[in-house]
Amino acid sequence: QVQLVESGGGSVQAGGSLRLSCAASGRTFSSYGMGWFRQAPGKEREFVAAITPSGSNTYYADSVKGRFTISRDNAKNTVYLQMNSLKPEDTAVYSCSATRAGYSWVRRDYNYWGQGTQVTVSS
Repeated sequence: QVQLVESGGGSVQAGGSLRLSCAASGRTFSSYGMGWFRQAPGKEREFVAAITPSGSNTYYADSVKGRFTISRDNAKNTVYLQMNSLKPEDTAVYSCSATRAGYSWVRRDYNYWGQGTQVTVSS
């Protein structure tokens, strides 16, 4: 069982930055691929970024490529999402998730989910 708790959300103006953190419980964090997803009001949850268990490979949605960076610290059981050059369309609830699949951009491949943290970007 893995429990995930996100933090770092908030309100920012367009062009600003935020860093999200996701703290995981359990001793097996380093064996899970981790992902970030987001859900805007009235829209389906969508993939944002993923990172392999060792952190050696990362994957991004086209909409955030070049602006967001996913990273992890296995010693701290934490995964991060650095978000730069934020746009109003990035406004959403951001959730972190864990998968036994190594990595994936598919929601159903993820086994554990956090509660989410709100990110609001104003123009």
